[in-house]
Amino acid sequence: MATLAKNVSDIAAVDPLDVSRAELYRDDTWHKPFAELRATAPVHKVEHSEYGPYWSVSTYKPIVEVESLPDLYSSEVGGITLADFIENSDVKMPMFIARDRPVHTGQRRTVSPAFTPSEMTRMSGDIRRRTEEVLDSLPWGEGFDWVDKVSIELTTQMLAILFDFPWEDRRKLTFWSDWAGDIEIVKNEELRQQRLQYMYECGAYFQNLWNAKVGKPQTPDLISMMIHSDAMSHMDHFEFIGNLILLIVGGNDTTRNTMSGLAFGLNKFPDERAKLEADPSLIPNAVSEVIRWQTPLAHMRRTATADTELMGQQIKAGDKLALWYISANRDQTVFGDDADKLVVDRANARRHLAFGHGIHRCVGARLAELQVGILLEEMAKRRMRVNVTGAVERVPACFVHGYRKIPVELSRY
Repeated sequence: MATLAKNVSDIAAVDPLDVSRAELYRDDTWHKPFAELRATAPVHKVEHSEYGPYWSVSTYKPIVEVESLPDLYSSEVGGITLADFIENSDVKMPMFIARDRPVHTGQRRTVSPAFTPSEMTRMSGDIRRRTEEVLDSLPWGEGFDWVDKVSIELTTQMLAILFDFPWEDRRKLTFWSDWAGDIEIVKNEELRQQRLQYMYECGAYFQNLWNAKVGKPQTPDLISMMIHSDAMSHMDHFEFIGNLILLIVGGNDTTRNTMSGLAFGLNKFPDERAKLEADPSLIPNAVSEVIRWQTPLAHMRRTATADTELMGQQIKAGDKLALWYISANRDQTVFGDDADKLVVDRANARRHLAFGHGIHRCVGARLAELQVGILLEEMAKRRMRVNVTGAVERVPACFVHGYRKIPVELSRY
């Protein structure tokens, strides 16, 4: 009887508006609770969750307000995900996205030259060539996993080039990224320790790459840029690993899940797919729309550094806030009544918050857009239609919003 009572109380304790629950993303049922939050409580206190108490910020305007006040809402105090750092169990691996000014400014400035418009121009030919090779290797009329054959392969190749990483080992980057970005692991001590070992393995591998470049002339890869910068050349080992993980997860999970999202989304909305197939000039706008519709990172976390007020709610110093980009990108007051739909010619698609806002806006946004745009262009050249043929397997977590498997077959239109 005691066990039954405990189970009943556990069920009763589940807050239907706790949108951190992994099953909402595994089962793709997150839309309903977020719609309720946006309509009734855009800044809502969740008292009990597996990540502790937190404020859900679910609409566009307050997220922009929080992101615009980085000294009041810190990225560094509590980190950038709902999962808290656990003393004596975790190792701090600082990364510039989870640092406040002035450290954030200097370290971001170090890597940003890798993502300038001139660098995009320089890399675009190579990105197109590699995209052509991947698409030309795909079978027609027989099943395969789009995530593995296209999304992972293209993004892992890109990361290998950005880091000047050994080509034959590039799938290690995917492996490390999946372990680093899985927020659910914090709930399991054994998995946390396993992740730590993989992060050390990642750090040791990159330390060898770093050592091989020390004292050499600067090259256009990210490791060389770090070595030749005042802001990052003297990082300790943990900060080095932290920034590497940031760049790996940022470069891998976001672009990869957008590439998966475009295959799934265009199949889900065939009228929009037909629109895009008939008019390839819509591709640049469709890129922004796919990124908005997919929102490959569901949230970022901030921690209040002082008592304040947000949309009438009293926020206390130390309170944790989850900025739900995935919900803000469905805000009907910004994107209209069809915000849940993928609309390839949506007029204001570029207003999406999938890259964040303010000083922490994604440093690699241009590169993500370029890669996704070239993929759509090369698919259009081949008149390639991607047809989803079976059940989709999603990432069961509230941070990385993505896909594990999408079974597909190709046809021509």
